Amino acid sequence: MTFGLPMDRINQQAWNSRDAWREFNTEKTWSDPGEEAAFAWVATECAGQPLLDIGIGAGRTVPLMREMSTNYVGIDYTAKLLEQSQRRFPGVDLRLMDARNMATLPSDHFALCAFSWNGIDCVDYQDRERILREMYRVTKPGGLVLFSSHNREGPGFHESPRKLLPRFSVNPARFGWRVLRAMRQLPQAVYNYRRNAKLHRDFEGYSIKTAAAHYFGIVIVYTTLREQRRQLQQIGFDIDAVFNSCDGQSIPEQAQTSDAWWFHFIARKPSKPAPVPDAQPAA
Repeated sequence: MTFGLPMDRINQQAWNSRDAWREFNTEKTWSDPGEEAAFAWVATECAGQPLLDIGIGAGRTVPLMREMSTNYVGIDYTAKLLEQSQRRFPGVDLRLMDARNMATLPSDHFALCAFSWNGIDCVDYQDRERILREMYRVTKPGGLVLFSSHNREGPGFHESPRKLLPRFSVNPARFGWRVLRAMRQLPQAVYNYRRNAKLHRDFEGYSIKTAAAHYFGIVIVYTTLREQRRQLQQIGFDIDAVFNSCDGQSIPEQAQTSDAWWFHFIARKPSKPAPVPDAQPAA
């Protein structure tokens, strides 16, 4: 299956850029406190069981997930980044694959299906649902999915290239360095932002907008806490927990809004299908 929407082309270009190459080759562990808390939440339950890691990029999450289990498959749809992972982790099962079509993976198999670093936000809303349905299919009954997603009600939604303007400092050397850095970054950021602005859209519960990463070089979905819960439940998941990226705290089930930059959702595929309501007799 081929996906050729403008968001795909723009985001794939960003993943293959020099900035992404540098960013993804920086040794990192957890992206934020929320991710660390979410992984700790699932670790004991999923230990030693089959794991699927979606959107591995240059391999940041490979050792993190393999600490839980070496029964592991990692996938990414960017060949250049996947090649880096394969060089870093020889012998590990890493495959070139698009999460919207994981037909070569078995159904009802993985104890945990994870998609980190807000990767699910980088496709349009219809493809986002395709990914979640594929994640549902390959997860075993009673198993978990874990993914992160940008918050439309968080501060990141309002970022623009103005954030790259140099902040004043009484230290002349420090301020001079900030000015030089802005002179280097701003032209590319402004160009990307203006180029991508034609794709900006607002919908009920979510928006499509340029994000600050890679000099405003990507276009993503920002969703709301309420809308993402609704979508997961519509697909058939039960929601076990949602973690705030900023402080790693669990967001209460009754909360309808949040000021998190992004969320880490943990959802469960029910052990048994939901019962079909009895047909009502005809009047």
